[in-house]
Amino acid sequence: MLQEFFAALTDPNVPFIRYALIAGLLSSVSFGIIGSFVVVKRISYIAGAISHAALAGIGAALYFKHVYGMDFLSPLHGAVIAALLAALIIGLVSTYYNEREDTIIGSIWAIGMATGLLFIAKTPGYVDPMSYLFGNILLVGRQELVLILFLDMVVIVLGILFYHQFLALSFDEEFTRLRGIPTRLYYILLIFLVALTVVLMVTVVGIVMVIALLTIPAATAGLFSRKLWQMMVLAALFCALFTSIGLGTSYILDFPSGSTTIVFAGTVYILSLIVRRTRG
Repeated sequence: MLQEFFAALTDPNVPFIRYALIAGLLSSVSFGIIGSFVVVKRISYIAGAISHAALAGIGAALYFKHVYGMDFLSPLHGAVIAALLAALIIGLVSTYYNEREDTIIGSIWAIGMATGLLFIAKTPGYVDPMSYLFGNILLVGRQELVLILFLDMVVIVLGILFYHQFLALSFDEEFTRLRGIPTRLYYILLIFLVALTVVLMVTVVGIVMVIALLTIPAATAGLFSRKLWQMMVLAALFCALFTSIGLGTSYILDFPSGSTTIVFAGTVYILSLIVRRTRG
């Protein structure tokens, strides 16, 4: 059975298997970096709101592509625009307007989902929202792979460039502000990077399970690391392992790839937690 999967990877007639594996491996680096910040800063709920708001962009891109012939638009383009817009709204409202963050997050979560479903419902032909809600990495093509690579590089470069600022912001925001560092600016930038990472995750596991893949590998890595950069490296490796095994298992057993990846990641996390508690 395993030989079939490796044979498919080298088969020139089924390039989508290779594209899916490459997309998962490339995205894993971003998942590890930003996922670690999300776990330490405890803003996974923001990632959830952004991922569900991305459905509005996906639906709009599909609608304009089919109705107005905008063939250059792909669902991933729409997801990027909607995710960044949602991140900007959340960041501005929570930092400058002193509104309750949970209220705006809940509103964006619901409005994004509703808007996306309305666009999909009005798109001519049959569009299956399940592949976007629960993920289908096998739909990644060459165009999407190029965009994934670009987004991945943006997240990695900015994450490394502002590592110390994000580190201080994540552990002691008040002290960082007193040191004269513009915490509001860096907080919004961090949410932007979360938004880009969420878009990458939508292609791998879908909108519904973004929070799981963003937090589980980082949480697992946190059990075996003492410093944040160690946590990031381990989280990236765990993400690469989870997505690769999830893709291979789903191909062999004909399971949904996103769900398989999350179940495997969750199992590893629970076992790691039990082992650590037992030894402790």
